[in-house]
Amino acid sequence: MASTPNDALPLKPLQGSALVLLTIAVAFSTFMEVLDMTIVNVAVPHIAGSLGVSSSEGTWTISSYSLASAIMQPLTGWIARRFGEVKTFVFSVMLFVVFSMLCGLATSMPMLVIARLMQGAGSGPMVALSLTLLLSSYPKTKQGIALALWAMTVVVAPIFGPILGGWLTDNFSWPWIFYINVPVGLAAGIITWTLLRKRETKTRQTPIDVIGLALLVVGVGSLQFMLDNGNDNDWFASPMITTLGLIALVCISFLVVWELNAKHPVVDLGLFRRRNFSVGVTAQSLGMFAFFGINVVFPLWLQTTLGYTATWAGLATAPVGILAFLLSPILGRNLQRLELRAVVTFAFIVFAGTSYWFSTFDSSASFASLILPRFVMGIAIPCFFIPLNQIYLAGLPAEEIASATGLANFFRTLGSSVSTAVTVTLWEHRGIWHHATLAESVAPSNPAATQVVQQLTRGGMSQMQALGVTDQLVNKEALTLAVNDVFWLCMVLFILLIPVLWFARPPFGSAGGAAAGH
Repeated sequence: MASTPNDALPLKPLQGSALVLLTIAVAFSTFMEVLDMTIVNVAVPHIAGSLGVSSSEGTWTISSYSLASAIMQPLTGWIARRFGEVKTFVFSVMLFVVFSMLCGLATSMPMLVIARLMQGAGSGPMVALSLTLLLSSYPKTKQGIALALWAMTVVVAPIFGPILGGWLTDNFSWPWIFYINVPVGLAAGIITWTLLRKRETKTRQTPIDVIGLALLVVGVGSLQFMLDNGNDNDWFASPMITTLGLIALVCISFLVVWELNAKHPVVDLGLFRRRNFSVGVTAQSLGMFAFFGINVVFPLWLQTTLGYTATWAGLATAPVGILAFLLSPILGRNLQRLELRAVVTFAFIVFAGTSYWFSTFDSSASFASLILPRFVMGIAIPCFFIPLNQIYLAGLPAEEIASATGLANFFRTLGSSVSTAVTVTLWEHRGIWHHATLAESVAPSNPAATQVVQQLTRGGMSQMQALGVTDQLVNKEALTLAVNDVFWLCMVLFILLIPVLWFARPPFGSAGGAAAGH
């Protein structure tokens, strides 16, 4: 299996219906994988209730998936080189399908967590290889469209995840959030194998870097587990979280040194020696940190502070996908003509502007006023994701694309995980601080506070009940001021990222893909 029949001639790009079919299959498998990261979030209370565990134990269904996925993403390039990109992709999809089915059939929490771990392991290589397979099947001139279609699915899926998850859980039952993957995955796997099995990439029987692999699994696993569970355990006040943090720090430090000097590295960190790759991945990861922070804290604030249901919080969040969905193909078609650094700069300016807009809302904001900045923010999404993919892949040969996309996806996922941990913790801590500051005003010397308490007592409440209601009002305002702080910080981060982009050097032409004459 050391060589393929395609050694002699470069592959011609796919055309016509074959290309359309492949794009649909690959897009749906990507959509499914990214969807599964967020679809479970809204179903956790139902899952916990039906399996007889607490809600905090229910969140293990989220942690176990992201843990396995995070470990597998940087391994994508190595696995693909050893077994072939097409085989690895199809096997990953099938693994994902089988364990999605088992997730739905789980009758106990340990069974569900193991199935989610294996589902996450299958999902890891899927997103990176979906982009690699698309790029290698499209002509050079149309790679912008391939990137746009791929980015569209990656961006829209997390937004629709909670809405679809809430609807399925409310109208059917929680196992259906897993069962829907089965027909989609089977179709995607069969179509991809049928179209691409004769276009398999060259494979190399490289020896397994056991030390690198062990350091990766332990280091990344500890880091991901720490990020997922830190907030519930009061971070470094918990001996478990502190231990995990130290293990992650030591293992990842050793991993970096080892992989840069290994003869056959399991993670190709040498890619960071390329300027455009480093700049593109840094801008994408930190941009994702700020973008994801807004997407995590906004629905949380709506549900915990403003009393929105999961479905309504999802509907308030969803408008961000409308313009992203409509603009992605247009941007993709014109990518070759644009100055990509300027496009991403525009995206960061829009993100910064909408983040500032969000930071001005108070607790009486209407649904209509909340969805308007979400809608406007959609303009920036394709301008952020699509050009950055093109920037970090610029100039890479075809055989390095799988490693590059795997590594970039890992850092993007890591940015999301760190963002969730940091923004939720920051929101809670700022909420406590604002509560303490506002509570100082609730004193007999303050006429406004006295008036509120008097009105409540006249309405038939006791003094204690009136003070309790006043405390709830103070808490609502404190958490709203805290969410404003988080949005404001995200705005600052977006602005600081703009100069970073301009360290990238053109040309940002096509990455290694199929071309009739290449």
